[in-house]
Amino acid sequence: MTLKALIFDVDGTLADTERDGHRPAFNAAFAELGLDWFWDEALYGKLLAVTGGKERIKYYVSDFLSPEKRPQDVDQLAADIHRVKTRCYTELVAKGALPLRPGVRRLLEEARSAGLRLAVATTTTPANVTALLEHSLGAGTEAWFEVIAAGDIVPAKKPAPDIYNWALDALKLAPEECLAFEDSGNGIRASLGAGIPTVVSVNGYTTEDEFKGALVVLSDLGEPDAPCRVLQGDLQGKSYVDVELLRSMSR
Repeated sequence: MTLKALIFDVDGTLADTERDGHRPAFNAAFAELGLDWFWDEALYGKLLAVTGGKERIKYYVSDFLSPEKRPQDVDQLAADIHRVKTRCYTELVAKGALPLRPGVRRLLEEARSAGLRLAVATTTTPANVTALLEHSLGAGTEAWFEVIAAGDIVPAKKPAPDIYNWALDALKLAPEECLAFEDSGNGIRASLGAGIPTVVSVNGYTTEDEFKGALVVLSDLGEPDAPCRVLQGDLQGKSYVDVELLRSMSR
């Protein structure tokens, strides 16, 4: 079937937002709300087992705090933290602190020129998506994406396939008419659960994840003058991901 659309995860896929964006934003929110919590890089890597910011906070409370240190109303606290954290994150992004990963801008521009439709499927909030696109990709680039499926638009977060199913419904396309781009084990379980063939570009937190069923697993999407590393699969003689390669993969 003919390739018609590319669906992108955001955090860790478009930009390395987890370590350098969300983690410090969480810590800033904790400090602002008077909590003595601090998530270092190693701890945050463990917390990434759970997708969704509010869900990650609840996981931390239940699995990493001793019973006497657990707050009473976890749901309300998680909502409060997440609201402040979102503001801290968007302020950080606005400073230009989170550049796009190699090959992302090039591939998006090629896809648009080739007439492919673009979409986002992510567990992060719509505000975070908008902030990253506007400040890392450029003003007005949110409009490049026909569908932005984000945040709590579906109740079940990745690895459930719900967010991808929602995006497919909005695009009115079959799974085999699309390719997904992910960076994590939870992400690919969601995309493959929706039946969408998937390209993976790992980051520092996800190199040891399981990517069974991926079309290819790469260090990044690569550039003509900066080839990506192939960790799994066949790049068909290419040194970076382009539209020609994606169309070949989707046949």
